[in-house]
Parts: sequence; C-alpha cells; structure tokens
Amino acid sequence: MAAAARLRVVLVGTQHPGNIGAAARALKTMGLARLVLVAPEDYPAEEAYRRAAGADDLLGDAPVVDTLAEAVADCHLLLGCTARSRRVQLEEHAPRQAAALAVARAAAGGEVALVFGRERTGLSNEELQLCHAAVHIPANPGYSSLNLAAAVQVLA
Repeated sequence: MAAAARLRVVLVGTQHPGNIGAAARALKTMGLARLVLVAPEDYPAEEAYRRAAGADDLLGDAPVVDTLAEAVADCHLLLGCTARSRRVQLEEHAPRQAAALAVARAAAGGEVALVFGRERTGLSNEELQLCHAAVHIPANPGYSSLNLAAAVQVLA
C-alpha cells in the first residue's frame, strides 16, 4: 500500500460547507484521497459539492464522526495544524518537516492524520493534546489567516 493511502486529512468542526468541498478539491489535486469530518456544523450540503469541483468522490467517501478521538483512533501519528502558538507543549514542525515525517511514518505502515480545526478558532487545546506534534505554516505575522482549504493545500 502506498504511503498516500495511509494519510488522512481530518477537519474538525468545519463551520462552512464550502470549505469542506474546497479542502476535498485541494486533496484530490495533490493526489490524496482520505478525508474525515468531525462534527461539521452544516454537512452534507450542496455548497460542499459545488466547491469540490469534481472531488465529489472524496466527499462521498468521507466518514462523518462525532469526535476527534474517533476519527484518529487507529492513527500512529497525529499532526495538529495551528495558526498560533499555544500553551500546549508540542514539538512544532514547519510544513516541509511535517510532510517528511508524515510520509516516512506512512511508508513504514503507520496511519497518519493531518488535523485541522475550525475556521474561526482552530483546534481546542484539548484537541491539540491528542496530537503528537503541531504544524505551523509560516505566514505574514501581521495577517496570518489562511483559508482552511489553502492550509490543507499547503500541507497536502
């Protein structure tokens, strides 16, 4: 099994269904196919399928679960994506480092999850504590707000 087949992107508490579709499109564009949705606010929704632009299969195959713990129960490596420093003590990686770690772990047979939080607030500290490391995408310090799908695209 290829490493990509052991990589999943987990979206937690997504607030806008269009972002779910755009994230699916980003994944498919980059050759990834596993999306898991944790307690999305408005899904399924027509807007998600419109924004998926041909990645409908990823949406159709995406499990919807109630908790992050359920979404990652079989994972050997969880990388929590965060836009800001937190009080949670986690090793932090830049995207390239995180990608190398994720691919190496997946190639060795482990299940890997890239975990993204809510559009407005990100992952809670409790959700981040489930992760083994954090990933921070360097951005303009004066305006570091990436769209969810853009962040997924960068890490994919």
